[in-house]
Amino acid sequence: MTPSSSLSPGSLLNQLRQTTPLVHNITNHVAMTPTANTLLAIGASPLMAHAQQEIQEISAISAALSINIGTLSPSWIEAMQLAAMCAHRDGKPWVLDPVGIGASSLRQYACRALLEYRPSVIRANASEVLALAGEMNQGRGVDSGDDGEDALERASRAAVALARAQNCVVAMTGRVDVVTDGQQQITVQGGHALMGRVTAMGCALSSVVAAFLAASLAGHDDTLHATAAALACYAEAGETAGQSAQGPGSFVPRFMDALYTLDADSTPLASRLELTDVT
Repeated sequence: MTPSSSLSPGSLLNQLRQTTPLVHNITNHVAMTPTANTLLAIGASPLMAHAQQEIQEISAISAALSINIGTLSPSWIEAMQLAAMCAHRDGKPWVLDPVGIGASSLRQYACRALLEYRPSVIRANASEVLALAGEMNQGRGVDSGDDGEDALERASRAAVALARAQNCVVAMTGRVDVVTDGQQQITVQGGHALMGRVTAMGCALSSVVAAFLAASLAGHDDTLHATAAALACYAEAGETAGQSAQGPGSFVPRFMDALYTLDADSTPLASRLELTDVT
């Protein structure tokens, strides 16, 4: 894939680091610290806030929003809806991470309510994409489930259908990442198996996607390519960290360092991407 220079992963990473976008996160308890550290490492600025009383003020100063439904409560759902409404109203990008949507009716209710506010991107694993697309009733909590070739193809079709139905970009992450707007599809190669052994890696990625969306607004607003750029950088850092890590414990600091030191100008990030039209 050879996107225009302004839409290449390296250019968008440089733009992110130059603008340091403030990302408002309403995320689960487990993911708060890893998400904040990951955003700082890539070059963005994190803000965690879920009190309804301050949502509108926080939304006004934020460049993007990331919502993760991993640890819900009624008050959190109301805060998420308010934040999504503000982002939609103000034309700011926002990302929905439907963690374990197949696990409970409360999660399904929350996602239905949030989808009313038209997320820019839905970032999910294959089982979550299938659940959102209505192709299955139960998911394996926050795990990605089966990632065989047949399952990946089925989930990819569901991602395209979901993108078309919601008029948004769907980023389905796993062994191979798939990003689609329903018309085009970008596959992203890379990463490392240890990424699946560390909690909140996907949660943090959703917020990184939000940061790249904010960065793209400063140049050529392109949700599809900005999302793919975020995934390419994440995959590159994961692969680099995995080369020297002995296990999950040593992987995390190496991953943070790899994100922080990622050279946008010399690393061939675009080579990880393959763009195709969807039929």
